Amino acid sequence: MIMQRHIKIFCRVVMLLTLTAGVSAQSAHKTDLQTVLHQMDANAAKFQSARAEFVWEQYQKVVDETDTQKGTVYYRRNGKDIEMIANVREPAASDLLYKDGKVSMFNHKLNQVTQKETGKNRADVEGYLVLGFGGSGQDLLKSYDVTYQGEENIGEIHTGKLELIPKSARVKAYFPSILLWIDLDRGISVQQKLMQGEGDYRLARYSGIRLNEKISSDIFQLKTDSKTEFVTPRG
Repeated sequence: MIMQRHIKIFCRVVMLLTLTAGVSAQSAHKTDLQTVLHQMDANAAKFQSARAEFVWEQYQKVVDETDTQKGTVYYRRNGKDIEMIANVREPAASDLLYKDGKVSMFNHKLNQVTQKETGKNRADVEGYLVLGFGGSGQDLLKSYDVTYQGEENIGEIHTGKLELIPKSARVKAYFPSILLWIDLDRGISVQQKLMQGEGDYRLARYSGIRLNEKISSDIFQLKTDSKTEFVTPRG
């Protein structure tokens, strides 16, 4: 009888420990807003550069059409500044460069560069550019009201989904809300969806992401020639 009682007690203890271990494991893997922001902070603290393949989709509801662009994007931290260039390959070659507070669009077919100083909007532009690529979670909270939308797999990548509501009225006029899918292992964005009102949106998907590799300064230069026309729009 004593032996049977010890066995029963032992079994109950094992069951209790098993259940407790299960609860602890679930808690350790539980994802919430603070977990995602912490991962972004950790990535931002060591961020120097990023390279990725992208697919950008612009959807217009009124005509029910999607325009798609594909190419490669590069980011790097240069001192306190962020530089970015997107080399679009499809459907037509073009480059979008952000450097020294200036946005430049190079249309290869026209051999024309359109340039625009960001001026007083520089902080907003840079905040948008580094969404999930080198931007910290704490900086995100300064510019957006952020809510956690749960976990979701993007391909084979396990992500935490965030909804951002811009605090800046100027940014909110363009993008009333933004969705980010943050890689829970690396703290970087693998997908972004920028809602533009009236059912329109811009979806950006990134793959083959490589972090903190050395990127030549030549990458962040437009390959213009003596015949290239430079245009600065007014207003």
